[in-house]
Amino acid sequence: MSVEVKVPTLGESVSEATIGQWLKQPGEAVKADEPIASLETDKVAIEVMSPVAGVMGAQIVKEGDNVAVGALIATIEDGTPAAGAEPVAERTEAPVAPASASEAPAPAEDPVTLSPAVRRAVLEHGIDPASIKGSGKDGRITKEDVLAAAAAKSAAPAPAVSAPAAPAPAAASSGGRAEERVKMTRLRQTIAKRLKSAQETAALLTTFNDVDMSAVIATREKYKDLFEKKHGVKLGFMSFFAKASCLALKDIPAVNAQIQGEEIVYFDYVDLSVAVSAPNGLVVPVVRDVDSMSFAEIEKAIAGYGKKAKEGTLTMDEMKGGTFTISNGGVFGGLMSTPIINPPQSAVLGLHRIEDRPVVRNGEIVIRPMMYIALSYDHRLIDGREAVTALKTIKEAIEDPARLLIDL
Repeated sequence: MSVEVKVPTLGESVSEATIGQWLKQPGEAVKADEPIASLETDKVAIEVMSPVAGVMGAQIVKEGDNVAVGALIATIEDGTPAAGAEPVAERTEAPVAPASASEAPAPAEDPVTLSPAVRRAVLEHGIDPASIKGSGKDGRITKEDVLAAAAAKSAAPAPAVSAPAAPAPAAASSGGRAEERVKMTRLRQTIAKRLKSAQETAALLTTFNDVDMSAVIATREKYKDLFEKKHGVKLGFMSFFAKASCLALKDIPAVNAQIQGEEIVYFDYVDLSVAVSAPNGLVVPVVRDVDSMSFAEIEKAIAGYGKKAKEGTLTMDEMKGGTFTISNGGVFGGLMSTPIINPPQSAVLGLHRIEDRPVVRNGEIVIRPMMYIALSYDHRLIDGREAVTALKTIKEAIEDPARLLIDL
């Protein structure tokens, strides 16, 4: 008896996905609710679970194919695995290096422990995940670990092959000009379309300011140990900027508004989109009602989203909505940038690296930890005066964190 496996419901307004990777091959044993394939949608990666226990049957579609919600993609058969098709985890023989990426063996590690992006990198480069030491949390393997292993593999000298009277090989040319073509993931395609649409639709403009981080750094150093002991999460800078942004959005409602058709929609709440770098591209999960959250609640929410982004487990609901965005390019060392808005939002706050710079205080030149901040906004809705005022409010709240407590 065969049981059909179909594309599950993917979320609001999402009707199609791409087969990212088959996690089970025909003839392999499958447990009920075990992932057998990964799907890439416009926003997140989703794993398709087997509805029953049995044996992996036919794969109706190939990796890279687009499939609609409800489409038949595979079958699960009754019975036991066919001879020679035992589960990957039970194989004991050493894997043989594939001749090409298309012939790469399935990962020897349990597929559930690898994110879809890592699985794809393992297959593309023919790397045995068991040979990789993970640098992620709890020793998890990241995409960067796979790429590093692939680079080390390609750099290793090929074993010498002795052959009687064999002619000496031609000297390899240095400085090769290799090219590689990789199909854009559905998520990357969507990111490209949305960002281009923002440029074509919105009247984008960016205003800048610089912030003295001395007070926030001092506050964090003073309370970070107590904070972590009580709340179980580290006290970072994002919670300060999130609360400072809420003050600014309350004072300047246009920055927390959206154009919808011929109307302007003003929100009396703040659903904060936080830009997070994930293996497959930039994702923007939403911390809802951040204006009513404590510092600890904000830090926990952001840390949780960061973990999910790396693992590829963010859900559609966690990505939906958002009234304002914070993007922290400072974690990568960026000094200054012009962040692009996240449509249909009207503004985004860009944070950058902190560095000691000379500044004038009370007529004297002193060294202070400074950060450039940027606010990109849609000039169709937000006037320059409003944008500058909002950014100045954020600056003042960060330089004097007591303002966050007394709503100034």
